[in-house]
Amino acid sequence: MILVTGAAGFIGFHVAQRLLHRGEQVVGLDNLNAYYDVRLKEARLQQLQALPQFQFERLDLADREAIASLFTRYPIRRVVHLAAQAGVRYSLTNPHAYVDSNLTGFVNILEGCRHARTEHLVYASSSSVYGGNTRMPFSVQDNVDHPVSLYAATKKANELMAHCYAHLYRMPCSGLRFFTVYGPWGRPDMALFLFTKAIMENKPIEVFNFGKMQRDFTYIDDIAEGVIRVLDKPAQTDTSWSSDCPDPSKSSAPYRIYNIGNHQPVELLHLIELIENCLGKKSEKIMLPIQPGDVPATFANVDALIQEIEFSPSTPINVGVSRFVEWYRSFYQL
Repeated sequence: MILVTGAAGFIGFHVAQRLLHRGEQVVGLDNLNAYYDVRLKEARLQQLQALPQFQFERLDLADREAIASLFTRYPIRRVVHLAAQAGVRYSLTNPHAYVDSNLTGFVNILEGCRHARTEHLVYASSSSVYGGNTRMPFSVQDNVDHPVSLYAATKKANELMAHCYAHLYRMPCSGLRFFTVYGPWGRPDMALFLFTKAIMENKPIEVFNFGKMQRDFTYIDDIAEGVIRVLDKPAQTDTSWSSDCPDPSKSSAPYRIYNIGNHQPVELLHLIELIENCLGKKSEKIMLPIQPGDVPATFANVDALIQEIEFSPSTPINVGVSRFVEWYRSFYQL
């Protein structure tokens, strides 16, 4: 059985669905919090619950006893840990939510995996860990010790915590740094969703960094495929790893870090143009400076993913945006 945390979330829903469609038994965990519209989470969950080999547990990651009980009640062999308090800007005003979910909750998952002797823990990190880095593309060999938001700091902490467990207990752990995930069933707090909604409602859109933002937009199907391919290949020790010149993406412990990105950064104004073309409507833009905690650009080096997992995201941005807009119109009956 595979545990997918955050199963009612954007990425968790797609990963769980793919696992179920290939015949896996999946237990999904989510607390269905109100960070964004719960109705969207419930609609995703309804899709999963239509499949007989899916079981759902409404639990909070920070509930230590409940998470420990979960691992004793199910024969969990592998874990895909995607539940977290997401969002860079929200972390500026609600820091404790990130400590509870992303730190305390992650320890509870690590402990559950340790005691259950799971075969592999795959967990979500984030491109935000690159923080103040400006050398592009971002590589998993880069130093990531300069986060610019608490959200990024908690994701970096997750990587460090996972390494401790991989080292101490020989527990295979793989961290995935996702780059701006988008697509059908996406999060309402993300740019593509916000822009589409505003343009359709004839409302102005806020464009930060005066439109100079660049993001390595990565389509959800590519993300889900990458997650499952990594899950199927448990992290191994690297016999060539050297403590004299340590590669931060590998270890003498069974530990790996991968970027999953489309490795083709897109300027925000181009994204808006693609949305406008799909909707047949122009947007009214309010140009604003960059917000605290944001980084001006992201760009993934995916060499490690290609070499070790034999996978690279490839969905073009125009295709992905078109599919999202089609889903949006259908879901909201517009």
